[in-house]
Amino acid sequence: MEFVNKMRNNSFIFLSVLASLMAVNSLSTDVYLPALPAMTEMLGPGAELTISGYLFGFMIAQLVWGPISDSIGRIKPLIMGSVLFVIGTIGCATADTMTELVIWQIFQAIGACVGPMLSRAMIRDRYSLAEAADKLSLITMLMAGAPIVGPSIGGLIVEFASWHMIFWAVAVVGVLIGIGTFFLPETLPEERRNKAGIKKAFKIYGELFADWAFMKYTLCVAFFYMGAYAIIAGTPYVYITYYGIPERYFGALFAMNVIGVVIMSSVNRALVARYTMDTLLRASTLGTMAAVLLLVFMTYTNVWGVYGVILSVVLIFATNGIISACATAAALDKAGDKAGTAAALIGSLQYGSGIVSSVALALFFNNTPWPMVGTVVVCMAICAWLAWSKTPVRETDENDEEADDDNMCTQE
Repeated sequence: MEFVNKMRNNSFIFLSVLASLMAVNSLSTDVYLPALPAMTEMLGPGAELTISGYLFGFMIAQLVWGPISDSIGRIKPLIMGSVLFVIGTIGCATADTMTELVIWQIFQAIGACVGPMLSRAMIRDRYSLAEAADKLSLITMLMAGAPIVGPSIGGLIVEFASWHMIFWAVAVVGVLIGIGTFFLPETLPEERRNKAGIKKAFKIYGELFADWAFMKYTLCVAFFYMGAYAIIAGTPYVYITYYGIPERYFGALFAMNVIGVVIMSSVNRALVARYTMDTLLRASTLGTMAAVLLLVFMTYTNVWGVYGVILSVVLIFATNGIISACATAAALDKAGDKAGTAAALIGSLQYGSGIVSSVALALFFNNTPWPMVGTVVVCMAICAWLAWSKTPVRETDENDEEADDDNMCTQE
């Protein structure tokens, strides 16, 4: 027991486990992408629906887990979510039809969403505003390898074994991550929990929606990810079909986006102790809009061909290293002890934005890059407007200007 308590007080263990929980989403989806053709061949058409089903379950279930975590603490929901995730993954591994696979993917997502959501909430519980932004950037750097190596690992497994083995491997990793949750401290003590009961706790969503100080930052994250998902959904067609890039290079091009995020996350860690969240958000959205204008210019003039588009996309993605961490930290700071419910709403809107982007690209598809580019322009412009809009000062807030003048040192 003494060993467990020692691990719970270890900051590195705490952040490493949270990074693993944050990576669960990439682990659940990216790793089996190379197996989609094999799954279609064995189970019939509709393999793409597994991703849609997963994202739907991931988006909706967060809205349930958030208020629960504010009422009973963070650790119990994490353990329950880990168990559901492993059960759902085993169900995917044993599915005999595409319908079964989609259903088990939804079940898997109900458990998978708890980790990423509560990781944000636990960061808010434990750290101050500037420190929270720093730790979120650090976690982003730690989990960045998942979307890069996930498809490669899945490709190796499906090359030497059946696609079922991918899910068995994910289930094993899920068990290991679940064990890791036992080494996490409870960050929401009894006295800070919602005593009104779980049913009344759901009313907090109404309070959050009506709180512009919170929604400003939440929507900033949501619209940035809406634009980012437009790029994720649109670049396979733009790079491969429109510009003729060989498929084997697409993974490397996607990895460049992730590397850009890691670099800017590292930069953000150095800046959060010196500047306010609003200052960093506004500066980073200016960088985003500059990259967006470059994307429009490169697409219209075709000066550097596909290389100009690739450069623009990498620069846009890179700013996520600052925008996501700072906007999320600021939103959770405004939520106070409602961090679990707030993190659920942030996550739900973040992943729901991917559905909106996909629909927009499908509706305006015209065999050119412009549907993707247009969606990115609109979403990033709204994101920038939100970042630059005035944040209302509430009676419950501390004096933001005085807090901004404090030189808050980042704790490792």
